[in-house]
Amino acid sequence: MTIQAEYLVNEKGQKKSVVLSIRDYLRLWEHLEDMEDAIDLKKAKELAKGFIDFETLARRLKRQRRIH
Repeated sequence: MTIQAEYLVNEKGQKKSVVLSIRDYLRLWEHLEDMEDAIDLKKAKELAKGFIDFETLARRLKRQRRIH
């Protein structure tokens, strides 16, 4: 992901703020939310007892004729 950022500086030339386009801001925000979801999923897998992956669940439901 490439972000085009502009920096606002103080009178000494030190960076104080960042300006992003709305497009880049939204992409960055979406990426952050995806990372939070991944962390939550990892924690849920570590804490869950009897957790099964989607493929296993789908096979079980097909055998039980609950899905096609």
